[in-house]
Amino acid sequence: MENNTSLQQQLLEAGVHFGHLKKKWNPKMLPYIFAEKKGIHIIDLNKTVDHLQEAAAAVKQIAKSGKKIMFVATKKQAKEIVSECAKRVNMPFATERWLGGMLTNFNTVRKSVKKMQSIEKMLNDGSAESLTKKERLTLSRDKDKMEKVLGGIAQLGRLPAALFLVDIGHEHIALSEAKRLGITTFGMVDTNCDPNKVDFAIPANDDATKSIAIITNYIVAAIAEGLAERQASKDEEESDETNNENEAKARRLEAEAQAEGGRGGRRGGSAAAGGAGAPKRRVPASRRPAGGGAK
Repeated sequence: MENNTSLQQQLLEAGVHFGHLKKKWNPKMLPYIFAEKKGIHIIDLNKTVDHLQEAAAAVKQIAKSGKKIMFVATKKQAKEIVSECAKRVNMPFATERWLGGMLTNFNTVRKSVKKMQSIEKMLNDGSAESLTKKERLTLSRDKDKMEKVLGGIAQLGRLPAALFLVDIGHEHIALSEAKRLGITTFGMVDTNCDPNKVDFAIPANDDATKSIAIITNYIVAAIAEGLAERQASKDEEESDETNNENEAKARRLEAEAQAEGGRGGRRGGSAAAGGAGAPKRRVPASRRPAGGGAK
């Protein structure tokens, strides 16, 4: 409980409890509103802590299973925070703008990513040297434009298992695409949004940078834990496999040694038998020692 209290204190200091003006509220947020102060709704931080921990436990499991969680935050105050956090745990992100169809038309988006990567390769390995200066400049500009929008999903080979959205109202296109594809959604939900639109709603101020930072960092820490556990179990499996291989090898060598011993014994036995039962060779008379017969 002490941990919850300190987390609650941190959230309070980050201003996570500040909602929107009362006139802008969404009635579905009623269960998460603690009070109204000077015309502004105050979010119940007890509920925020509960929902944040629930969401963190879920993302940890997703990360542990080796699946990807994509971060979406195109709001000015959230871009940098979210992209930094996503990079820390090597997760995909979209912080410039959401390309319509980034999920629902994923194959086409992947083609654009491959095009960007091939331009990058051309510019880096010197194969663009044969082009004119103007053509090279155009290629470079195209790459920069694509990098800005697609850079965060360059390593995403298949659809992510989940989406983490900073403002579900602002990112409604991403949210509807995820819903259509059955992708799990996590979102920071302010008092002007409908919490039922996401699978895991975290009631929080989605405008203040401090609030965005503390919630996103908490989620990222849970992902990092999941990834660490996954790595630990992988290492354990590998060491078990190595031990099994070593045991099998030892057994095989032992069996071979026994087989060799058995063959050696048989050879020795037959020689011994031959020594005992074989008729003696007659020595020619010319080679017999003189006077041997008299004795």
